[in-house]
Amino acid sequence: PDPLWSRGLGDVYKRQGDSMAAPGDTFTFPRTGVTLRNRAVLAAMTNKQSNPDGTLSDAEINWLLRRAEGGFAIVTTAASHVTPGGQGWVGEMGVWGDHQIPGLTKLAEGIQERGALSLAQIFHGGMRAPEELTGEQPVSASENPCTEAHCGHSRELSDEEIEGLITAFGDAAVRCAEAGFDGVEVHGAHGYLICQFLGEGTNRRKDEWGGDIESRARFLLRIIEEVKSRVSDDFLVGVRISPEYRKIGVRIEDSLTLSEMLVESGIDFLHISCWDCFIPPSDYPDDHRMITEWFTEHLSGKIPIISTGAIWDSSEAQAVMDQGADLIGVARAGIGHADWGAHARNPDYRPARPPFTPEHLAEQGLSKPFIEYMRNWKGFIE
Repeated sequence: PDPLWSRGLGDVYKRQGDSMAAPGDTFTFPRTGVTLRNRAVLAAMTNKQSNPDGTLSDAEINWLLRRAEGGFAIVTTAASHVTPGGQGWVGEMGVWGDHQIPGLTKLAEGIQERGALSLAQIFHGGMRAPEELTGEQPVSASENPCTEAHCGHSRELSDEEIEGLITAFGDAAVRCAEAGFDGVEVHGAHGYLICQFLGEGTNRRKDEWGGDIESRARFLLRIIEEVKSRVSDDFLVGVRISPEYRKIGVRIEDSLTLSEMLVESGIDFLHISCWDCFIPPSDYPDDHRMITEWFTEHLSGKIPIISTGAIWDSSEAQAVMDQGADLIGVARAGIGHADWGAHARNPDYRPARPPFTPEHLAEQGLSKPFIEYMRNWKGFIE
């Protein structure tokens, strides 16, 4: 059976007319005029293949180039820390030093030569940057327990440190531009530092950086302002957010308000990380609208929207576009199938789903460290 109907979603996903876009259609970013060959986006994914000094390894470059060669319109790097103290895991790529530019250049040029647009995702781990990895006590908007970083508690950033991190994001974007990337995606999702500022549970500050969502968003908005002021007009700047992240206090109502502020900031796209595009917001389980619809209805076409979460085949990709998304992000499907993007124009494409054999993943361009990391995802590897 069609997986959409087997989920019991019914009329929610009926096509809304012949004018509705399809995954195989081209797309043009309104501000820059850059045109994509289709609507398929390889979302940023942790892969643990970078070198200890943050430089890109050949294995990481090759895995991403396979996806550009495989037909994706946008290829996004894994999250890349903007300061040494922001590293979240072993094997993470960095954008904090000029010594990292040669590898970034090789990657950006290779992606573009294969017909895709290149984005570098820039971030800071915050309280999720382990002290045993960085040698520094993790930092955050406020003092918070660091259950994932195993360090006890983070410490609250000072005003001076916040300003320094804003500058570091700008420095990172400049390095990406010098390397030839088409743009950056500022990572404000998944509980990392920017998300910690957005969450009312992890940001309990009483100064200008905390309070209501307008104040909690100030850190992100200042980063956007810094980045945009230091790159050329044709350089794309987008933001990825978690519409919900309940354990740190990110709620969908605040995220909708944030989305309006992001539109006003002049970014080129908003990437919503839904985790699963086919379930409603957790606070509104009886609302028939999926998370993507909440945003597309709220913003009414004011900004291009990428939506990512549990999309595997063409019918699911089309369903999310029917919800109003302009571009479709895939993660695990792109790991299992390097050529996923090449099938964007095939409405009957149903690629194999997990579990995958290690041999299959190696054939898809994953190195041994990446394959071992994917064993953490239950049921992904046989």
